This record gives sequence, structure tokens and C-alpha cells, in this order.
Amino acid sequence: MNKAKLEYEMNLRGVSRSDLCKVLGISRSAFYRKCNGISEFTQGEIQKIVDCLNLKTPVGIFFDAKVS
Repeated sequence: MNKAKLEYEMNLRGVSRSDLCKVLGISRSAFYRKCNGISEFTQGEIQKIVDCLNLKTPVGIFFDAKVS
């Protein structure tokens, strides 16, 4: 999880933490735990974030890009 990249994409699109919490249906404390690696985002939550932020891919934020 790349928290800085997620925050960058949120700021770029004017989406607040509260906005994402509402979209995901989770509390701010749960969002904090997920962003800081204490717990993980589910596949459904990742898809909702991708949709909300209109991202092309979750790679770079939620998954490392593998270079071979």
C-alpha cells in the first residue's frame, strides 16, 4: 500500500478522506488502519476507490509494479 500515492491521487481529484470513507462505508479510524497497513483493503474496497478516483489501475497504490 502506497499511502503517499493514494493521498496524491485523492488531492489531485479533490476527494477527501471523509468522501472515501463514505464511498467505502467504513469509519475514518478503519480507513486510517488500512492506509497504515494495520489491516488490508478488500478487493471490493480497492475497486470502489479505483472507481471513485477514476484510476486506470490500482497498481502503484495497492500493488507493486513488478519489473522483469
